[in-house]
Amino acid sequence: MNKASVVELKLPILALPDTVVFPKQNVIVDIAGKAAMLAVQTGMGSCDQTLFLVAQKGPSSESGEIGDVYPIGTVAKVQQVLLAYEDRLRLQVHGLYRGQVTELQNGSLCTMAMVARAEETGRQDDMAARAMRRVAANRFKKYLNITERLEPNLLRRLQAAADCGEAADIIAQETDFNYADKADALCELDARDRLETIASKLDLELQIAQMETDIRDKTLMRMDQNQKSYYIREKMQVMRGELGEEDDEDEFDAYEAEIRGLKLEEETEKKLLKELSRLRRQPFGSQEGAVIRNYLDTVLELPWNQTTKDRADVEAARKILDKDHFGLEKVKERILETIAVRKLAPDMPPQIICLVGPPGVGKTSVAYSVARCLNRKLARISLGGVHDEADIRGHRKTYVGAMPGRIMAAVSQAGSCNPILLLDEIDKMGADYRGDPSAALLEVLDGEQNKTYRDHYLEIPFDLSKVMFIATANTLDTVPRPLLDRMEIIELGSYTDEEKLMIAKDHLVGKQLRKHGIKRSLLRITDEALREIITCYTRESGVRNLERSIEEICRKAAMQLADAEDPKRITVTGKNIPDFLGVRKFQPEKLGDTDEVGLVTGLAWTSVGGETLEVEVNVMDGSGKLELTGNLGDVMKESAHAAMSYIRSHTDTLGIDRDFYKTKDIHVHFPEGAVPKDGPSAGVTVCTALVSALTATPVRRDVAMTGEISIRGRVLPIGGLKEKTMAALRHGISTVVIPKANEKDLEEIDQTVRKHLQFVTAETVDTVLHTALDRSL
Repeated sequence: MNKASVVELKLPILALPDTVVFPKQNVIVDIAGKAAMLAVQTGMGSCDQTLFLVAQKGPSSESGEIGDVYPIGTVAKVQQVLLAYEDRLRLQVHGLYRGQVTELQNGSLCTMAMVARAEETGRQDDMAARAMRRVAANRFKKYLNITERLEPNLLRRLQAAADCGEAADIIAQETDFNYADKADALCELDARDRLETIASKLDLELQIAQMETDIRDKTLMRMDQNQKSYYIREKMQVMRGELGEEDDEDEFDAYEAEIRGLKLEEETEKKLLKELSRLRRQPFGSQEGAVIRNYLDTVLELPWNQTTKDRADVEAARKILDKDHFGLEKVKERILETIAVRKLAPDMPPQIICLVGPPGVGKTSVAYSVARCLNRKLARISLGGVHDEADIRGHRKTYVGAMPGRIMAAVSQAGSCNPILLLDEIDKMGADYRGDPSAALLEVLDGEQNKTYRDHYLEIPFDLSKVMFIATANTLDTVPRPLLDRMEIIELGSYTDEEKLMIAKDHLVGKQLRKHGIKRSLLRITDEALREIITCYTRESGVRNLERSIEEICRKAAMQLADAEDPKRITVTGKNIPDFLGVRKFQPEKLGDTDEVGLVTGLAWTSVGGETLEVEVNVMDGSGKLELTGNLGDVMKESAHAAMSYIRSHTDTLGIDRDFYKTKDIHVHFPEGAVPKDGPSAGVTVCTALVSALTATPVRRDVAMTGEISIRGRVLPIGGLKEKTMAALRHGISTVVIPKANEKDLEEIDQTVRKHLQFVTAETVDTVLHTALDRSL
C-alpha cells in the first residue's frame, strides 16, 4: 500500500450499512437516522458538496454514532437529492476517489474525518493485467445475459475504462456481490489483485445466476401445469352443472335472495345485483372474486331494516338516571326533555348532543344511561388520535385490505339502524396530509345530509337520520367551528366536595366492595375518611382518582382479610387513612396569617377544574422596567400591560406618584413557574396587586377575585365561574369579586358554595380595589 497523499481534507463521514460506493460510479443511496441526516446536511452546506462514504463492519447503533468501519472509503459528491422525507433521504452521489481516514473529530453537528487520498498500486499495463481484464469483461458480459440486464451502455463503460482498477470498480459496483466482498474490494489498493479477486467472485456469481435461471424455468413450467389443471377444473365444473350436481350457483342464488328480501331502494338493490353479476363471471379462486364476496358480506351484515322500539317513559328514565348518576341536574333535565319529545313526536330526528366537561365527571357513562333510558343499542367510537379521513368515511374497495369507516362499522356492530353512537373524545382528533376527519364528520352530524350518507367502501346510501349521536369532549377550543354548529353543547361542571362524598357513598364504595369480593360487614369507610381522600389525596374535577383511592383501600383491606384466620371488621377513618394510602399528597389550603402588600389571590380555570392563583408584586427603585415571570402566555402578559395603562392614567385618584413608571422597577410574578398560564381573567388580580404594592396598602387575605380588565378600568366577563368559586371555597376564601356581567351565572353555582361565600359584583376596578384593599391601616 502506498503512503497516503500529504493533502488532507476535513469531510463529514457517513457510514453506509448496506451500500458500497466505488470511485467514478453514480450510485443511489438511502440515508436514515438523525446522525446521518446531519452529516448530509453538513456536506451539502459546503461549497463542493462532498462527503466521505465508508462501509460499516458491524450493525449500526441506535444512536447513529460512527462504529467500526473499513479503513478505506470513497470521497463522493452529492449530485442530486431525489426524495426527501422527515427522517430519511434518497441521494444520487458520484464517487470521486478513494480516501483513507487519518483522524476522526467531533464537529458541531456530526463526526468529521481528516481524509487523505489513497493512491492505487500495482502494474496495470502488462500482459497479465490485460489478459485478466479481458477474462473479467467476458464473465461480466455472460453475467449480464443470464440476469437479463441488457445494458449496452454498461459494456461500453467497461471497455472505455482507463485501467484495471476502474474496470474492477465498475464490475464490483454493478454485480450482486455481498456487502463485505464489495467493501474488501474497495479497500484493495492493488488494482491487478482487485480485478483478479473480482473475476474469481464473478465466476461464482455466474454459477448462482445460472441456478436461479434453472429454478425460474422450472417454476414457469409448473405454472403452465397449474393453468392446465385450472382449465380441467373449470371444464369439470361445467360438466357437473350439466349433470345437475351442486355448484357455486347455490351461493349466488342465496346472495340474490337475501338482496331482494331486504326490500332496499332501487338504486341500492341495482348496485348489489350488479356486483353479484360480476361475481358470477369471476373464475374460481380469483382475487377479484374474493373482494366482491367480502363486499357483499359486509353490505348484507348492515342492519338495513332492523330497529329497536324506543321506550318513551319519562318517569322510568328519571329513575335510571338518578340511580346511575348523582347530581348533573342540567344534563338529566335535557335528556328527559328529549325522551318527552320522542313520546309526542316519534318521527322527529334525534338531536346531536355534545357533553363537555373535565375528565372523570361522567360524560361517557351518561351516554350509556341514555341508551338504557331509550332502550337503544349503543356503539362507542373512540376518536382520540384519529387523523385520517378514511377512518370516518372508509377506504375505496379497490385498495388491498379496504374496509368501511368507523361510522358504518359501529352501526353494523350495534345491530340496528337507530342506535346511539357515542363519539368519544371528539376534541382530540387531528389532521394531516391524509385529510381532516372533522370535515368528514360534518356530513355525518348534519340531519339534512346524513339521510343519504355514502361510505367510500359501500358506495351506496345509508340512512343515518335515525341514529342518535352523543359526542364527548374535555374542551371546545380544538373542535372546528362548523362541527360545533351542528351539535347542542351541554356542559358538565366539576363536582363539589359534597357531591363527591355522596357519589362515593352511594356508588363507588359499593362498586369496589363487590369488585374485590369484600362484604360490607368486613370493611367500613367512614365519611371522615372519604372527606380526607377528597381534600388531601385527590384534586380533580371528577371522581376518577377518588375511585382509584377507594380501590387501593379495598386491595389493602383484602390483604389483611386474606391473611387473618378469623377476619375482623376493618374500619377506615380519617386518622388511619395514611395506613392505606400513605402520606397526604395535598395539604389543606389555608389562608395566610396576615394581610400582605402586593399579594393577591386570583381564581383560574383549568381542564381539571378551578384553582387559586396567587399574584406577587415587588416595587423597587429603578428606571421603570416591568418584568413579568411565571411562565405566562401572551394574553396574560397583555392583561398586565392593560392594568399598568389603567394605573398610569389614574395615578391621582389612586394616590400614586405620577412618575412611578420612570423611577420604579416593578416585578410581577405568578408562583409555580413550571406550570404554563394564560388567559385574560387575571387582569383585575394583577391590577389590585400593582396598586397594593405601589401604595403600600395590604390586601385582604380572605378575598379572591376574577375578571378581565380593560385599559379604561372596566371589569369584563369571564368563564368557568362555577369551578373557580369551588376553588375559592376550598382555599378558605370568604369573599369573591366577580364581573357584574357574570351575576347571572350565580344561579348555576352549587347552593353549598353560595351559602359559604359572599359575592361582590364589579363593573369597574374601583369596586374591586374598594373590596380587596385594607385602607384601615
